Amino acid sequence: MTAIARIQDFDDPSYDPFVSDEASFGDNADPYPLLAQWLKEAPVHKLDYRVGMGLAPDLTMAAREHYVVLGYDLVEKVLGDPATFTNEAYRNNLGISFGRSVSTMDAPEHTQFRKIFQKAFLPNVVAKWGDELVDPVVNALMDRFIPRGKADLVQEFTHHYPFHIIYRQLALPQEDIAVFHKLAIAQTVTSYDIAHGTEASRKLGVYFKELLEERRRNPGPDLVSLLAQAEVDGDVLPEEVLVSFLRQLVNAGGDTTYRGTSILLVGLLANPDQLDAVRRDRALIPQAIDEALRWDGPVLVQSRTAARETELGGVKIPANAILDVVAGSANRDPSRYPDPDKFDIFRARKHRHFAFAYGPHVCIGQHLARVEMTRALHAILDRLPNVRLDPAMPPPDVRGTMMRVPKHIHVVFDR
Repeated sequence: MTAIARIQDFDDPSYDPFVSDEASFGDNADPYPLLAQWLKEAPVHKLDYRVGMGLAPDLTMAAREHYVVLGYDLVEKVLGDPATFTNEAYRNNLGISFGRSVSTMDAPEHTQFRKIFQKAFLPNVVAKWGDELVDPVVNALMDRFIPRGKADLVQEFTHHYPFHIIYRQLALPQEDIAVFHKLAIAQTVTSYDIAHGTEASRKLGVYFKELLEERRRNPGPDLVSLLAQAEVDGDVLPEEVLVSFLRQLVNAGGDTTYRGTSILLVGLLANPDQLDAVRRDRALIPQAIDEALRWDGPVLVQSRTAARETELGGVKIPANAILDVVAGSANRDPSRYPDPDKFDIFRARKHRHFAFAYGPHVCIGQHLARVEMTRALHAILDRLPNVRLDPAMPPPDVRGTMMRVPKHIHVVFDR
């Protein structure tokens, strides 16, 4: 494999995007009571979700009218009707950071390119990654803290392992990883810091173009090589679209999986009887994952644009209005989930959750996310005997208004 140009750090290399989580996604300890109150009042409100939750508005969409959409039925309706409620909303923020991403597209363009990307994330492809990529990363991280008999499972494990899997998927040079992670995460600050967000996007664009050229000359088994050569019905990915997908991959795949896995561990560790049940019967893991994603899924709200004037929940929605579609409200709708605030892996699974969205834009990487969460939980149960919350440390505190995660999960286990 020939050398490529080194990745370029920020012009101000001291800039730290990792302290931006609260500014980007909020620091709300529990947004669900307010969501429940809003839903009780009406399923649609003329309101900017961020502003209603006490955050500054998204600079890229502040001038647009916003409507908050709540409850299972209307969230399902909006996400399932892409002709009326389009992904144009994301061109204002994700488009600035990632470029011509499939997340910003609608049919027929979205349909065409999504088919090509899906080919790289089919369940049979992802299953191989479980053995070749996921398990080695999980074990390498756990080897560092197992001898101590205690750990912070966020800072020492969940915050790192999905990103390390992506580095291996892309076969990135080891010396590029630290700056790469900084730039990738900084793309999420565009809502309040356009300058740093666009600088990160520009530098990742230059890097990925050179990486693609190198992998076309010297293809390997990595994801960059696979996508560079992927085609469906003779269609290949334009470089602009492929670079945008690669820009988005770390955040869409790494960040959300880190959050979802952390929340899964919080739910189980805070309910030792359910953790014991999963420890005894690993067949319960899929429903534990689904319950965690429903209970406090990492992404609370998604965006759509009204393609034309329409009516929703008895409210007239003007054309071009932004809809803040609150998946977190749908996932805790009491009309679908009895006692919705309770984490219960034995809950009857009658309804889909919206943690992976729904409709044509359902998450491409959901199979990989499930593999990563499953393998991580198996490893914790196998390698951390009698794992439990550390009584000498504060309990986990899940926070966030747009995206949810705990900063720490302190545990002890038998050595």
